[in-house]
Amino acid sequence: MAAVEIRPNSDSGGAAGDHHLITALHGEGKADIEEMSDLNLGELDLTSDEFILDEVDIHIQANLEDELVKEALKTGVDLRQYSKQVESELQRIEQASIKDYIKESQNIASLHNQITACDSILERMEQMLSSFQSDLSSISSEIQTLQEQSVAMNIKLKNRQSVRSELSQLVDELMVPSSMMAIILDTPVTEQEFVEQLHELDNKINYVKEQSFRETLACNDVQEVLEKLKIKAVTKIREFILQKIYSFRKPMTNYQIPQNALLKYRFFYQFLLANERHVAKEIRDEYVDIMCKIYFSYFKSYTGRLMKVQYEEVADKDDLMGVEDTAKKGFFSKPSLKNRNTIFTLGNRGSIISSTELEAPILVPHAAQKSDARYPFETLFRSQHYALLDNSCREYLFLCDFFMVTGNSAQDLFNSIMGKTLAMFLKHIATYVSDCYDSIAIFLCIHIILRFRAITVKRSIPAVDKYWETVLEILWPRFELILELNIQSIRNTDPQRLGTLDTRPHYITRRYAEFSSAIVSINQTFPSEKTNALLGQLQVEVENFVLRMAAEFPSRKEQLIFLINNYDMMLSVLMERAADDSKEVEGFQQLLLARTQEFIEEILSPPFGGMIAFVKESEALIEKGQMEKLKSEEARASHLVRGFASSWKQSVENLSQDVMRSFTNFKNGTGIIQGALTQLIQYYHRFHKVLSQPPFKGLAVRSELINIHHLMVEVKKHKPNF
Repeated sequence: MAAVEIRPNSDSGGAAGDHHLITALHGEGKADIEEMSDLNLGELDLTSDEFILDEVDIHIQANLEDELVKEALKTGVDLRQYSKQVESELQRIEQASIKDYIKESQNIASLHNQITACDSILERMEQMLSSFQSDLSSISSEIQTLQEQSVAMNIKLKNRQSVRSELSQLVDELMVPSSMMAIILDTPVTEQEFVEQLHELDNKINYVKEQSFRETLACNDVQEVLEKLKIKAVTKIREFILQKIYSFRKPMTNYQIPQNALLKYRFFYQFLLANERHVAKEIRDEYVDIMCKIYFSYFKSYTGRLMKVQYEEVADKDDLMGVEDTAKKGFFSKPSLKNRNTIFTLGNRGSIISSTELEAPILVPHAAQKSDARYPFETLFRSQHYALLDNSCREYLFLCDFFMVTGNSAQDLFNSIMGKTLAMFLKHIATYVSDCYDSIAIFLCIHIILRFRAITVKRSIPAVDKYWETVLEILWPRFELILELNIQSIRNTDPQRLGTLDTRPHYITRRYAEFSSAIVSINQTFPSEKTNALLGQLQVEVENFVLRMAAEFPSRKEQLIFLINNYDMMLSVLMERAADDSKEVEGFQQLLLARTQEFIEEILSPPFGGMIAFVKESEALIEKGQMEKLKSEEARASHLVRGFASSWKQSVENLSQDVMRSFTNFKNGTGIIQGALTQLIQYYHRFHKVLSQPPFKGLAVRSELINIHHLMVEVKKHKPNF
């Protein structure tokens, strides 16, 4: 029901306006009233003044806010007149609208027909789309079916490809080509194509074994053929390898050449080991037996021929350091190097452990015999063991490579080949060493073994490690025993049985010096505390021996000369080979310095002893403050001043000549003279100081004192010039 705005009207036209308004809305109002008669208003109180007034207020407020109403109120327009104007305008517009509708009726009818036609077309299109939708649903189901079929076909394809791959490999591996059979049967084993087909045959045999465990029935078809080919290949390989091994036994054969040839075909033994173990064992046993005999025969013969070119004269049990020298056997009488080796002197023997000679070519005995050359034992020992080292390294590497062994298996196989030879070597060394008294030779052999052991470690060859240890266990005790025998011989030496006394260096101390310097210089590369301890004991015994020998001289001067000569000689020899900071060098330097100082005091005593004693006594009294006691020494002081002035030049000359005659080492003698003259000047300077004290200041003899600087100039004239 449309809302109706009711405005109060006080003039006469109000009734007519209300009549027209009711008439206009009569039709619509009647229908609304009929519709409202059907409403169930319940207990609504329509007579409530409060409700009606509230509604009116709301409408009035809403209309007052309208822009047109606001404008009308502002301009003072008559609302009734304005209402009529609006109503007439609406009627006019309504009439115009009706005319427009009538005018456009044909178009409206045409539009209606077009709309009806469009509805028909749209209906047909709806039917077509419905048909399309039905067809698409059908196609979608077909596509889904096709997709399922495609997935199924893809799975089948993959399965067939997988089966094909497996079957293809199976067929390829099981198939034995005629070319393989022809090559295995007819081609020599040294041909490259035989080796290639042997690899292929080995692969097929292994594959058939693997498939047999899976119970592949097709394997039964080729097993017989493969077995026959395997037997043929094994037969040909066995004959070839045995032929090569038997060729080792030919005289004058360099077995390293067929060994190298076998290494080229190392796969042959691998094939035998994988397919015919008894044949592989037969070949290995045959190789071990033949090579064991070859090495034993070669090294036994070589060792025997080497020992024939050794020096004929070697040290025996009487050739000890403390044994007295005789005309028949002089250790330092420069024996001919062609037939005898030195015992206590190193000489050129130490070069055997240098890097150049240590790995030099081995000696050829028959060539040495032709040239009548002779060698010390350590040279023969080096040559023998260098040959052993070279052959052992080569053999161990061959065994690991060809027979495919490592670790303990390789060591056991090596021992089965070289064990007999190594045992022969050990027996030979033990026999020789048991009667050897050449300690330098034994010590050089020890260091040869230490260096050879380092070489095998560098080459990663553990095959002969046990042998090196065993040899050292033989050599070390013998070396210690010989040193102990020498120590004992010096300890037991009786100075009275050594002949005429002589202040020159004794031959026993020279032996010690040469021997000690030799051992120290060799020991520097591989230091051994055991050796240092033995040398320390030997040094103590030599020092005691020198003191025992010095005690045989009647005068202290001769004793000191003997001690200084021996200490100087031992120190000089040691410093040639040993390091300057070695224990032996330091020990003898201290002994030499102490004895030299004592000797200087000893030689100054005869010509200048009175002055020296006076200086020492006077200085002691001055230090104690007992100056008055010096007054009683005026006469003595005067006598000493005049005595020194008159005789000092001749005394110094005699002293110099005596020193140079007493010492064999010119450099040592000149050093002692310089030390003595320096000490003399110091004593005379102290003598000057004593005479400058109050008790002697007034002595007239002080004017006769020689000027210190003048004395120094004069003394320099007596110093020996080099």
